[in-house]
Amino acid sequence: MFGISEIAIFLLIVVLIFGARKLPELARSLGKSARILKSEARALKSDGISPTVPTVPPADGAHDPRVIRGTATEKPEAR
Repeated sequence: MFGISEIAIFLLIVVLIFGARKLPELARSLGKSARILKSEARALKSDGISPTVPTVPPADGAHDPRVIRGTATEKPEAR
């Protein structure tokens, strides 16, 4: 992880790049973004919607349906 010296150097570079006047505004907008992200994640969780849906392959491996433009099709046979 980061030590105290690395964090101090990073903060010094940030102050030099953005200037001391812009830092409070930057921190405020970062906080707003974090709150929005957190509330959206809670809303998804309460709706029961998972942002990443794991896919489980068929047990036998023989039947692997594919959906193309709303039409179910079979996996083409190997030639």
